[in-house]
Amino acid sequence: MTLEGRLALVTGGSRGIGRTISVDLARRGADVAFTYLRNEAAAQETTAQIEAEGRRGFAIRSRIDSAERCAALVDEAAASLGGLDVLVSNAASGVIRPALEVTEKHWDWTLNTNARAIVFLAQAAVPHMEARGGGAIIGMSSLGSFRVLENYTLVGVSKAALEAAIRYLAVELAPRGIRVNGVSGAVVETGALEHFPNRDAMLRDGAEKTPAGRILVPQDLANAVAWLAGAESSMVIGQTLIVDGGYSLPA
Repeated sequence: MTLEGRLALVTGGSRGIGRTISVDLARRGADVAFTYLRNEAAAQETTAQIEAEGRRGFAIRSRIDSAERCAALVDEAAASLGGLDVLVSNAASGVIRPALEVTEKHWDWTLNTNARAIVFLAQAAVPHMEARGGGAIIGMSSLGSFRVLENYTLVGVSKAALEAAIRYLAVELAPRGIRVNGVSGAVVETGALEHFPNRDAMLRDGAEKTPAGRILVPQDLANAVAWLAGAESSMVIGQTLIVDGGYSLPA
């Protein structure tokens, strides 16, 4: 599968799953801009890995918690790349607490970052993608959108909202030649799991209960993103592709 000459933006692309997606897109032929927040060293390392694949890499320090910041980010990425074909809304955050312990501030932060951002990123991306004849937008979700996971209340609700936004955007943007889809994964062992008090149990459960016999690695999700970004999935519209080795299937 080739993405030769494509121009991509990955939010939250400096570490973990986002880094793997960014480098994988470059390996398949895309130039990649990605965002980061604080870790300059991680951003530099991701840029180096993209460039090692023979492609251009651009690290952009940015938040995605307002419409203005989303618009400025997309415009900066498109200016650096020379256009935009692929947008991967991967950056995520959230408060890991039971439902009875969350606050309004927790709700606003989690929902704005994980769900609202894709709408405003898409609004800013559409003109750039239309100028190049179309494009692909991919939102990264998780099984917590429909499964109940311990302490995952806010993130799960935000991912359910993200998947709904993907469907609405998909129908509205398909006539413009822009496909919108999602990728939902089970547990992946990355640094993000350090925020979960039940991290070890999550990893153990994932390893024991996945029919495929192993937990996911970031490359599994990157492969799905690349397929949705490419021509081979041209008639896949508004879907959230579950990549979990069968974990979510048994009752």
